[in-house]
Amino acid sequence: MAGASGSLIPAAVGPERVYGLELAGEDDAFAAREAACAATAVESVAPGLATARGVDPDRLRTLAYTHRASRLLGRCDAAIDAARALVDAAAVDRTGTVAVRARDVRGTAGVDTRRAERELGSALVGRGFDVELDHPDHELRACFAGDTCLVGWLVAESVRDYGDRRPTDRPFFQPGSMAPLDARAFVNLAGAEPGATILDPMCGTGGTLIEAGLVGARPVGIDAQRKMVRGARENCRAYLDGDVHALRGDATALPLVDDAVDGVVFDAPYGRQSKIARHTLADLVSGALAEAARVAPRAVVVADRSWVEAAERAGWIVERTFERRVHRSLTRHVHLLAR
Repeated sequence: MAGASGSLIPAAVGPERVYGLELAGEDDAFAAREAACAATAVESVAPGLATARGVDPDRLRTLAYTHRASRLLGRCDAAIDAARALVDAAAVDRTGTVAVRARDVRGTAGVDTRRAERELGSALVGRGFDVELDHPDHELRACFAGDTCLVGWLVAESVRDYGDRRPTDRPFFQPGSMAPLDARAFVNLAGAEPGATILDPMCGTGGTLIEAGLVGARPVGIDAQRKMVRGARENCRAYLDGDVHALRGDATALPLVDDAVDGVVFDAPYGRQSKIARHTLADLVSGALAEAARVAPRAVVVADRSWVEAAERAGWIVERTFERRVHRSLTRHVHLLAR
């Protein structure tokens, strides 16, 4: 879709509609990979922005690292005049009131967003629309990033309620609990969706179980420690309706039949915990990887180091890895695995 300076590139129409995605966080590759759980043909095009050929609005609302999706009018250079020309030239298939929202994504374009909103609003008024800032029928979004601008009609926004589930605010808390934003992304990547069964064989306080349940999946948790199982159940009951499936068990010997679940996700113990119950860390992770491959077609494994070789020995294909810095002394290695 890239073009020469000053060029306008209209979005396709009909079955080949193109969408713009506003990504969250600083790791666009990771955000785009999660976005692929709700969209097709996702491609990063500028800092914090991606395009897609199809979007499931309901699934997009559950994403952690995508803020919004818009049906594109087109793509142009990151200049207000270019965005105005695009809106003037675009086919418009709707009526009613409108609002225009402009963003300079991560401050990478140097655009006056208020002026952009005025200019694009004026273009829409000239085409017969009335402006309604508080409760418009339609919202036009203009996202400027680097040398690119995506302009389109808002289709869906993700639900940003993660602050309501901070680990320290849950009934049961243990230090080192994963933030709900990351837990949501990991369960999405493991295949969490309505009707799917997602297993965490090292469920700890239940953060991944909560996030899987909130997107409509059936979460199943296992942990070697009785207090963690009790705590996970307590936490899940605080946020989820229905039965909570959490039990005590060994991640290297799961009490499940072959192909029992749709996806596995687990956060392996960190290196400072060299002994875990009767296992060494290496034996625990290797055994858990082998059992995960027995019961599920895909897995997401999070750890403080690479377990690529162990995953391959267990029969997994390593589709992708990411390194995500949490703080100065912790970088999470994320492994996306498929059989």
